[in-house]
Amino acid sequence: MSAEDRRHTVRRRWLTAIIIVLLIGVPAGYLAVSAEQSRSSGRDKAAKAAADQVRSGWPSRVQRSIYEVPVPDWSTGVGFYETNNWRTSRLYVQFTTNPVDLDFFLKAIGTSRDALTPGVSIGERDAGVAGWTWAPEQHWYGTTHDQKDPRPTQDITVDLTDPEKPRVYVVSTATP
Repeated sequence: MSAEDRRHTVRRRWLTAIIIVLLIGVPAGYLAVSAEQSRSSGRDKAAKAAADQVRSGWPSRVQRSIYEVPVPDWSTGVGFYETNNWRTSRLYVQFTTNPVDLDFFLKAIGTSRDALTPGVSIGERDAGVAGWTWAPEQHWYGTTHDQKDPRPTQDITVDLTDPEKPRVYVVSTATP
């Protein structure tokens, strides 16, 4: 048997090095990326759990579906907060919209602008939990949309001080 020539030796060593990188380096890189994503996810979940009132951001599609709060797509200043206990779950949502989307939102909930009456329909306890205050100089209108269990009940308050930019506050309460 003849000795391996120099060219074969170099090629074999390069092939071995490539195989080692593919078998060890790629999975190690994947694990590093996965670990960082997991840490980031944990931080996000911890921030949500630590929240104690409405915070900026959109509720997830699942939350909007469960609590039946169809926030219009072009809304601004969106914020939410969710509370759960063994008896009741609540989703607090706030957003600013336009008159057309306000009507769309109210219709999607199952009510209309005609159902809005002067005053605030969200109770003091819920307003305190969400961190909301109701300034007396604002033009507040509200309604409660009751539904049969297990569907949620929505308390809706709208600030119509600027009719072109209504600010909507919703507390959707579900009892399992």
